[in-house]
Amino acid sequence: MNYSNHFCLGIFVVLFISCKSGQVPEQPQRSQDSFTIAFGSCNKHTVKNHLWDDVLAAKPDVWIWGGDIVYADTDKASEIARMFDIQKEIPGYKAICEQMQVIGTWDDHDYGLNDGGEEFASKAASEQVFLDFMDVPLDSPRREQQGVYTSHTYDLPEGSVKILVLDTRYFRSALTPSTDKSKRYQPGTYGEGTMLGEAQWAWLEEELRNSKANFNILISSIQFLSSQHGFETWGNFPHEVDKLNNLIEESGAEGVIVLSGDRHISEFSKITLPGLSYPLIDFTSSGLTHVYASYSGEPNPYRIGEVIAEKSFGLLILNISSNEVHMQMVGDHGKVLNELTQQY
Repeated sequence: MNYSNHFCLGIFVVLFISCKSGQVPEQPQRSQDSFTIAFGSCNKHTVKNHLWDDVLAAKPDVWIWGGDIVYADTDKASEIARMFDIQKEIPGYKAICEQMQVIGTWDDHDYGLNDGGEEFASKAASEQVFLDFMDVPLDSPRREQQGVYTSHTYDLPEGSVKILVLDTRYFRSALTPSTDKSKRYQPGTYGEGTMLGEAQWAWLEEELRNSKANFNILISSIQFLSSQHGFETWGNFPHEVDKLNNLIEESGAEGVIVLSGDRHISEFSKITLPGLSYPLIDFTSSGLTHVYASYSGEPNPYRIGEVIAEKSFGLLILNISSNEVHMQMVGDHGKVLNELTQQY
């Protein structure tokens, strides 16, 4: 997403929310039953990323790209590949790849077309370049699949964590331009268009309904809950929002959390769904090398705490035995900018 022309409860309780400045609190104690996720988005390969050492210091089990790994905006797959090659050689990122698994999805700028969707003519070639960057084997079934969606399951002594990586680009229908000049897009006609496409929806339904994991983490390159800002969001397809909410409720999947990016700001959003025994949280973390520095406010009825417009990455410590998740927005020098603990 390009912001150059814009300033840009149930029985379970949120136990702790804070927005801190200049403090580096102790990390929650980890055990063999904890699993740590670090994630982020909006990373210009031509701009120094000062956060890689902080990611390493957090000692996550996995790094997840939330999209916009590089800023290509081109239909030339070879040019995107060249930028990915540069990113791979950056010392801080090389250390990440050596010390933990790296997974993730793309967004519009590394997809190749700003705010692009299914209409992008070079998406098939772009997909292969992305899979190359993610070191997906040439004989992997993903090489024959349309779209970069996939799942990863991590087993621990007391349970497991499933990460479901979504593709919100390859199949996404055209967006509806806004009649409000202060916004770029508005919700389309209810029932028309798709975010994930038929095949990906069928895959996601099967993955959630059959999941035995204690936590199911959905990776969406764009925000799911915040929908009134007028940029890209699941809310531009309101029927798709309802479809995912219903699927999460009906699937019986435990501990579903959405991780998103794109916006160049970080925030927590939360909704209570009638058929869900825990609140659904959308943790947005963006960006890694540049942010919406002129941010002055925007509506989000689901927001918890304050918006952070500083360079940061997201950190989640999932405790399997206690069913608790501690979430943090971490800035340079390990400064915790905002945090939230949720019992599941």
